[in-house]
Amino acid sequence: MPPSNSPLATRRDLLRHAAAFTLLGAAASSAFADDALRVGSPAPPLVLHTLDGRSIATRDLLGKVVIATFWATWCGPCREELPLLSAFRERHRAQGLEVLGFSLDTPDSLPSVRAVAARLAFPVGLLGSAYAGAYGRIWRIPVSFTIDRQGRLAVDGWNDAHPAWTSRRLQRVVVPLLSD
Repeated sequence: MPPSNSPLATRRDLLRHAAAFTLLGAAASSAFADDALRVGSPAPPLVLHTLDGRSIATRDLLGKVVIATFWATWCGPCREELPLLSAFRERHRAQGLEVLGFSLDTPDSLPSVRAVAARLAFPVGLLGSAYAGAYGRIWRIPVSFTIDRQGRLAVDGWNDAHPAWTSRRLQRVVVPLLSD
């Protein structure tokens, strides 16, 4: 083992500390989100700043069921999920379903985001930061949160072992909310 003042030991210590801070940061942001997110309680507010310059606030969508989905163009599972959500939204739009797409892409990827958004039946915007207010740091994607007609959190995506939407899961989770 190298002496504690050697460059090799120092680099190892730095790497070990960096890994610890990374793990603590993920745990802290998850704990913060857990404190703010309670299924059945009022959903924390979100505002989507769309690619076409509009702002859509979840608080303005009371009376509708809202799926807030977080994704990125470089995320394969996201790219599979987005068309499914788009088609589901089109089928259930008249029943009061809204989907808001928050892209984690950076502004330099805007052309790619616009290309994906052009094929979707719901509004999309850049998140602008890895943090989504009381929802915490978005560290895993895809992840979605569902808000019921009364503005309560109905689905906390952080608590889903398999958070990507499937047709079966949408039918089981969202369709009953549309009936309320």
